[in-house]
Amino acid sequence: MLKILIPTLMLMPMTWLVPNKWLWPTSLTHSMVIALISLYLLKNSSEQGWTALNTMMGTDPLSTPLLILTCWLLPLMILASQNHMAQEPLSRQRTYITLLASLQFFLILAFSSTEIIMFYVMFEATLIPTLMIITRWGNQKERLNAGTYFLFYTLAGSLPLLVALLLLQNSTGTLSMLITQYNDLALMQSWSHKIWWAGCMIAFLVKMPLYGVHLWLPKAHVEAPIAGSMILAAVLLKLGGYGMMRMMVTLNPLSKEMIFPFIILALWGVIMTGSICLRQTDLKSLIAYSSVSHMGLVAGGILIQTPWGFTGALILMIAHGLASSALFCLANTNYERTHSRTMLLARGLQMLMPLMATWWFTASLANLALPPLPNLMGEIMIITSLFNWSWFTIILTGTGTLITAGYSLYLFLMSQRGPLPPHIIALAPSHTREHLLMALHLLPLIMIITKPALVSGWFA
Repeated sequence: MLKILIPTLMLMPMTWLVPNKWLWPTSLTHSMVIALISLYLLKNSSEQGWTALNTMMGTDPLSTPLLILTCWLLPLMILASQNHMAQEPLSRQRTYITLLASLQFFLILAFSSTEIIMFYVMFEATLIPTLMIITRWGNQKERLNAGTYFLFYTLAGSLPLLVALLLLQNSTGTLSMLITQYNDLALMQSWSHKIWWAGCMIAFLVKMPLYGVHLWLPKAHVEAPIAGSMILAAVLLKLGGYGMMRMMVTLNPLSKEMIFPFIILALWGVIMTGSICLRQTDLKSLIAYSSVSHMGLVAGGILIQTPWGFTGALILMIAHGLASSALFCLANTNYERTHSRTMLLARGLQMLMPLMATWWFTASLANLALPPLPNLMGEIMIITSLFNWSWFTIILTGTGTLITAGYSLYLFLMSQRGPLPPHIIALAPSHTREHLLMALHLLPLIMIITKPALVSGWFA
């Protein structure tokens, strides 16, 4: 664990001490080395699943894939940001990279903490760098509004969680994830216990986000710079799912009655946000709403608490992290050339950039869950476990997958096919940097097909 934490911490002073011309190459190399070192966590040899650093920190097969995804994304964010940060003053470029490194540091601590209160503190700490990235480097003037939404939705959701955790500490004497799952809490049907259950869950459901409390996400995504969108879609939404998985094991037997409204909202959200995607004109907004739709499935898989549901949720979280981050990068490459996110104004780009169109095609197919990609494995496991729980859910999940296929194809056809608009006369060609960025997103996704046990968590 220290092999990852200390180099991440050292990335911050290095960013400020390195000579100007070496700023981007060194930070990229440094973060790529951290990402490669993090892969050693996959080799988990302990019998009980936990590989611990001390009593406060450790990883198990649930947190390891998410932790590696976090480390893998930092070099990709640096690669993606390099072009649009080139015009900024050097002090701002250094601040930007420092914020990204601090965000990775908090996320590593969040995913590797075994104390729930430490997880909560890191969960909240990730707000600060993300908020600074959105409100300082966003594109439009609405970025302050988006930052406000992001901050207040998340804070309003997570303050009840703090109270709930203090009550749990008071009643059981411990908040260690290793122990709380074996506690017999004997939750009653009383109102106080129901409110306590909701307090434990709502913070994570807002973060996921659940349909109904999702309004901060499209705003934050659309206004954020490329690195903000990537880390939001790929890792910060997964904090919600991870927290739910950790908390659900302690909340029985009350969960059986309490999960119904949340599952209904999650599955209805899959259909509603998918339908919203079909009506979008803004490229980033469409990808943001598709994230809400996928996270609805993840929430459904976690809430019914079956081994298949948990495994499917973890696989889908990892696969969605890579696929939607790739889509945001592609949207950004278009935006850097055409300076517009409106799909009607930048279409038919396959004529000008045929190799980029190949990446668009692969990422769109990953988004609509084409077999044998892990997106499909995750979706099928969740849909099957939901169907086993109640046959009625197949109507909602089936319709949701059909709509997902519809808007993914709509996204690809609108941006790549058709006639080139007359106002696009000359575009810069695609760079090696962008192709490397796309390869580093989509190759891990394709390679997971060969060994799915790496991301299928506890029940592999």
